[in-house]
Amino acid sequence: MTKWVRPIAGVWRFVRRFETQVLLGLVLAAGSLWAFLNIGSEVVEGDTHAIDRRLLLLLRTPGDLNNPIGSQAIEEAVRDATGLGGTTVVTLVSIVAVLAFLFHNRRRHALVMIGAVLLAWISSETTKSLYARPRPDLVPHDVYVYSGSFPSGHSTLAAATYLTLAMLVASLETRRRTKALAYGLAGALLVAVGFSRVYLGVHWPSDVLAGWCLGALWALAGGVALRAMGAPRQDSGKA
Repeated sequence: MTKWVRPIAGVWRFVRRFETQVLLGLVLAAGSLWAFLNIGSEVVEGDTHAIDRRLLLLLRTPGDLNNPIGSQAIEEAVRDATGLGGTTVVTLVSIVAVLAFLFHNRRRHALVMIGAVLLAWISSETTKSLYARPRPDLVPHDVYVYSGSFPSGHSTLAAATYLTLAMLVASLETRRRTKALAYGLAGALLVAVGFSRVYLGVHWPSDVLAGWCLGALWALAGGVALRAMGAPRQDSGKA
């Protein structure tokens, strides 16, 4: 029995070195990974096809699958929104964020930003090849696509980029309202991008959900890495 005491005590000392937020981040990151793998398993087995088909058709005019619901102005707005998760926009946002952090001597923040976005892109492209899921053929595509369907790369990049940026900004901000605003804007952006991919007929809803999980995984990992590197904490401010 004694031989198990020392290893357990060592693990407990290791755990106690981390603060509650780090442990919570690790748990949430593990949950995101589990959710992504679970969705992938359901997709491979075909269990998501019925709900995917139903949700995709809800966004098309009955009797005319060529026409998404809503006016032409809405359709154009959705096309604009989908670009927020594209490689070009995400790259520009990341470069500006990294430069801003470097100018303010926040090298750890810049490193986390670069790492989260790059890992999200690499993991998205890798898993697309592994799952090799065809794009939806139920409705016409309203934008050009050239890669696999699962997971949604736009949704993955949007979640990783905007959630990581929100987390980094919040780590430097003392006011709760500003923290809430950062996370609120990040959430709105990733939802808009995910919705646009389904609306435009280029992804199944399960692709988008998996992309959010994968992107959130890297954002959460970035938060844990920031704490582990000893980034300075800000005291809670007034609301």
